[in-house]
Amino acid sequence: MRVVTISATYGTAGNVIGPAVAEMLGVPFVDRAIPGTVAEELGCTLEEALVHDDRAEHGIGRLLSGAMRLPTVTFGGVDTYLPGAMPTPPEEFVAHTEKVIRTTARARGGVILGRAGAIVLADHPGALHVRLDAPLERRIRQTAAFFDLGDREARRIVEDNDRARAAYVRHFYRADPGQPTLYHLVVDSTSIPVPACVELIASAAEAIG
Repeated sequence: MRVVTISATYGTAGNVIGPAVAEMLGVPFVDRAIPGTVAEELGCTLEEALVHDDRAEHGIGRLLSGAMRLPTVTFGGVDTYLPGAMPTPPEEFVAHTEKVIRTTARARGGVILGRAGAIVLADHPGALHVRLDAPLERRIRQTAAFFDLGDREARRIVEDNDRARAAYVRHFYRADPGQPTLYHLVVDSTSIPVPACVELIASAAEAIG
C-alpha cells in the first residue's frame, strides 16, 4: 500500500496535487476525514475537532502563531489563557490525529496532507515524504492570481497560513517543517507545472515502496 505525506506551504497547490497523486496511485486522499474521525473517537463535535486541526481555517496553528496560550500547553514560557477554555486538551486531539494517520497508513495507505505527517510516519516502511515549497513572492503571485486578489491581501493570506502551519509543527513536535531532511523530495510547484509534480511524486512513491 502506497503512503505519501505532503507538507505544503500556502500557494503551492497542495490541495490540488494531493488528491491527484492519490488518484494516480489508487489510494485515498486523507484530509477532511481526519478531524471527523478524531471527533468520533473523542465524542466531541466536528467543530471542536476542527479548532484543533492543522489544516482548518481557524485551527490551533492560528492560535499558536498568534502567541496565545492554550490551557495545559506551554508556549513561549508565558502563562496566559484563552477565554472559554477548551474542555479537551489540545495534546489529546493531536494524539488522536496521529493515531488516525498511523491506522490509515497501515490499513489502506493514502496521501496525507499536512498534520506533520512526515514526522508522524517517519518510521513507516515505504512511506514517501514530500515538501511543496517555493519562494514567497512566487507563492504570493500564484495566490493573488488564483483568488483574484491584490498583492497586499494575497501576502497577508500566505504569511498568515505559513505561520499557522509552522506553529503547529514547532509547538507539538519541536521541529521546523521547512527542514529538508524531513523529506525525501522537495518540489517547487510554482515553477514545475502541477501535472508534472503529480507524476514526479507518484513515480517516487512507486520507486520507494
